[in-house]
Amino acid sequence: MTINNKGKCIIFSAPSGAGKTTIVHHLLEQKLGLKFSVSATSRDPRPQEIDGEDYYFLGIEGFKKKIADEAFVEWEEVYSNNFYGTLKSEMQRIWGLGKTVIFDVDVVGGLNLKKQFQDEAFAVFVQPPSYEELEKRLRGRSTESEDKINQRMEKAHKELAFASEFDTVLINDDLDDACRKAELLVSQFLNNK
Repeated sequence: MTINNKGKCIIFSAPSGAGKTTIVHHLLEQKLGLKFSVSATSRDPRPQEIDGEDYYFLGIEGFKKKIADEAFVEWEEVYSNNFYGTLKSEMQRIWGLGKTVIFDVDVVGGLNLKKQFQDEAFAVFVQPPSYEELEKRLRGRSTESEDKINQRMEKAHKELAFASEFDTVLINDDLDDACRKAELLVSQFLNNK
């Protein structure tokens, strides 16, 4: 499946716990013409997560079949047998509505999308104020085991090294301020062309 009638896209990436999802939700509430790209995953839904709204929950075999069918714009095995990706059909759906696609993806996924869409994409790296603050936020969620937190912190350490490869770095030390800055950055990109 190829992608026809490409539009613009906004990419928000960050280590887990940096606040990218909160910022993306803020942007979706503004009148910017954005529509959230629902990612696909092989993992099971968490409580309160809805298939087709939070993620497309495909299971491991279903995800691997979509890979074989070349149904993804990008995909990644984030942890062993834990896949995430962007379906081509999801982007087509959003562009078909005349909207700009906004992504909330991990760092590797964000870089892959930027490489693919180049000037039609605006890639923002959301950076926590410190490594220690990131760990505090992850622990504050109370949704992860100690092993998962350690895994995420190890991954975050590697991800922070990629910040300079994004179009801009947005430091989230004050959430309201980060949301305002994100709104301004996205508006400038959308109005520039």
